[in-house]
Amino acid sequence: MEKIWLKHYPPGVPETIDYPKIPLHQLLEDSASKFPRNTAIIFPGAFDDERLMSFKELNDKSNRMANALIDMGVKKGDRVALLMPNCPQFVISYYAVLKVGDIVVATNPLYSPREIEFQLNDCGAETIIVLSLFYKTVMGVKDRTKLRNVVVTNIKEYLPAHSRKMFSLFVERQEGHRVRIPKVKNIYKFQDLLRRFDKTPPSVKVGPKDVAIFQYTGGTTGVSKAAVATHFNVLANVFQIRYWGEPLGLEEGKDVILGVMPLFHVYGMVVVMHFAIMGGAAMVLLPRWDTDQVLKAINRYKPAFFPGVPTMYVALNNHPEVTKFDLRSIKLCNSGAAPLPVEVQQQFEALTGGKLSEGYGLSEAPTATHSNPVTGLRKTGSIGVPLPDVEAKIMDGETGEKEMPQGEIGELVIRAPQVMKGYWNRPDETKMVLRNGWLYTGDMARIDEDGFFSIVDRKKELIIAGGFNIYPRDVEEVLYEHPKIKEVVCYGVPDPYRGQTVKVAIVLKEGETATADEIIEFSRENMARYQVPKLVEFRESLPKSLIGKILRRVLVEEEEAKLKEAAKEQADK
Repeated sequence: MEKIWLKHYPPGVPETIDYPKIPLHQLLEDSASKFPRNTAIIFPGAFDDERLMSFKELNDKSNRMANALIDMGVKKGDRVALLMPNCPQFVISYYAVLKVGDIVVATNPLYSPREIEFQLNDCGAETIIVLSLFYKTVMGVKDRTKLRNVVVTNIKEYLPAHSRKMFSLFVERQEGHRVRIPKVKNIYKFQDLLRRFDKTPPSVKVGPKDVAIFQYTGGTTGVSKAAVATHFNVLANVFQIRYWGEPLGLEEGKDVILGVMPLFHVYGMVVVMHFAIMGGAAMVLLPRWDTDQVLKAINRYKPAFFPGVPTMYVALNNHPEVTKFDLRSIKLCNSGAAPLPVEVQQQFEALTGGKLSEGYGLSEAPTATHSNPVTGLRKTGSIGVPLPDVEAKIMDGETGEKEMPQGEIGELVIRAPQVMKGYWNRPDETKMVLRNGWLYTGDMARIDEDGFFSIVDRKKELIIAGGFNIYPRDVEEVLYEHPKIKEVVCYGVPDPYRGQTVKVAIVLKEGETATADEIIEFSRENMARYQVPKLVEFRESLPKSLIGKILRRVLVEEEEAKLKEAAKEQADK
């Protein structure tokens, strides 16, 4: 297969990379050796103060936590769940898990209790490290899982002094962060463990072929499952991304990276955390998106690299006081998870003077496989070209056996060193997506004469709203428990801000009545916030096939027709 895209690689970006044969956590140990006093983590407070953590401190604390895990009886190959937003404790814990040969299962803090329970049972985790805010949720499902060890940490433990004091007085109890941790076996306080155990590196032998992470995804079928990635899979992608950004002058040991993308998501995990650790860069960790706080952080800490999703750039572009902040430090922003509108890209680049480059990736190849070049030719609306060592082609959508010619639509398939081993305990689904050494992404795409790829249709059922993957089946299963609902179907509709938004069409049981507010409130109580439907439509019936299958696509096409008609009416005025 001719790699016609190579002619558009920026100068200095290699076609192939000589990857070191090391475990993933060696990146931290190497940076702690080269840059021991350099800042690894900046954790801002609420009063223009911050807590700084050096690479040496981060590595030492990670060793301490690794030794604590060994003392708990955690064995190589065990799964350890992390239930935290972006904070120093996540980074400490993540590398600690890797250092003892365990597998990181990063769990979304926005999950509902039922989703957390499912994930813990599916991966078989016996240990979890959890933020105190979510401690009661974990204890509520613990008896229905295999959990033995629960390690609890409070977000304030690494806040700077003044912010920590204010948090203790006015936020901690009110928002549920203050919890009573009983003095019982197998429930531990994070800081107690760091004090009890020493910083000697654990002696567990871990190699690049060992499994590093389980990343939960709906894949191409919408059923939540764990993509199994090795240390080498993840490390290879970190190196690819590092080389890809080199033409913009990113400097080892000197750069600052804005870390607002969630680290529990593979995008933030690889493109923020591992990328920063490898390059000796300081991560500005923000636990959640707040436009004002992000602008202040860019203005104060001068990050060169800001990975994000389109909704983030939209929010910054539209902030009424954006011009009051100095954003000119930004050299590169990588946009993923959803299509990047042209006007958003152009406006953000004008504000910052940096490059906002659209790319593509998926949890099954953690995380990036394509990106627009950071210099030279870029094609707006495309996902760019394959990264070094990534092969990609377009296969027919029916059999997946016939390669499609340039310009024709088919399924995007990928062969690359970052492609996962398979799905955990799901051999049939693994066979569906891994065929003859190629990963079948489920995304329909085309390639042009320059080797640039464009996604023309997202996965058939997946909804991407504000950067979050939402699987219709998860929403439908919850709503089917509502006593008034007979039939329900969930689908995504275009949204100018979030990319897509969640809509449900509902058929009520005979004689029942309900309101949209009632359905939305029920959803809020039983599912993650980002999954809650924004639009509810009641119908007499739902479109179905001859065998009774609900035709989700028909509803999507109806929405598209409504938008076209509305646009036509607006144009005729």
